[in-house]
Amino acid sequence: MSDNTFQTGAIVRKRKPVFAARWVAAAQATGWAVMSIGLFVAFWEFAWWRGWANPLLLPPPHIFLANLTDQFRFFDPNGQRIGALSTGGSIWSVLGVIGWSSMRVFLGLLIGFTASLIVGVGIRYFNIFGKLTLPLITMLAPISPVAWLPVAIFVFGIGNTPAIFLVFISIFFVMVLATLSQIDAVPKHYIQLARVMGASKRQIFLRVILPAILPGLFVTLRMNLFGAWMVVLIAEAVGVGSGLGQVTMMARNTFNASLVFFTMTLIGLTGFLFDQALRLIQRKVLWWIGPSNIGAL
Repeated sequence: MSDNTFQTGAIVRKRKPVFAARWVAAAQATGWAVMSIGLFVAFWEFAWWRGWANPLLLPPPHIFLANLTDQFRFFDPNGQRIGALSTGGSIWSVLGVIGWSSMRVFLGLLIGFTASLIVGVGIRYFNIFGKLTLPLITMLAPISPVAWLPVAIFVFGIGNTPAIFLVFISIFFVMVLATLSQIDAVPKHYIQLARVMGASKRQIFLRVILPAILPGLFVTLRMNLFGAWMVVLIAEAVGVGSGLGQVTMMARNTFNASLVFFTMTLIGLTGFLFDQALRLIQRKVLWWIGPSNIGAL
């Protein structure tokens, strides 16, 4: 039997424990998540059973999930109208509304992350550009994204664009400042060593600075993910006319507590899946960092 055969067998034996460990870790994480949510639901149901929670104001899960068909009819899969559908609805209607809200969040995050990285690098690499833009960014950063809502409606009107713009605004200024902070925190000897080895300015950025700042930027992006969801829900309730935010606003106006908590459940699940997807992207993009370090970010 050749040496290559022995090497291949050794590689396969090494991979099996790694995959098994990953499955065990995933199962443990899932178990703890189910236990966490289960305890919360159990306490809520217990509070209803004891009469502490008014079922009209705080209906427990077994009530607002009892008749899903009745809840589904408030969701328009095309994202163009809000209100009870005369023909009823389906799970596809709900997924369609979730898709519209998710699309607005995704595009806002993507544009905001890319633009903030470009602007942050430009400020540090081009002195005149930095002197002209940094004071303005520092002044606009404290302004709440909600305060930009009238501006978004005045400029972009009603539709998807103002919601995407608000998500962009919610992370752009913070991410620019985070980019500057991460660039300044890159160890100087990394750059000096790259220069000694003959690296150009472009190579230093791509091979030294960018890999050094991306882990911190992903952490900042994930920290602002839930804030972006809050902003898009507000935008949908006021300036879009459709989406999960608009359904929540309609449920509040019609005093439909079951629909309120059903929509809140959808928002929570969608936000959780967004965070998990971002963690997966983080693992794929930051391939040079060990899995244990990624899990801690």
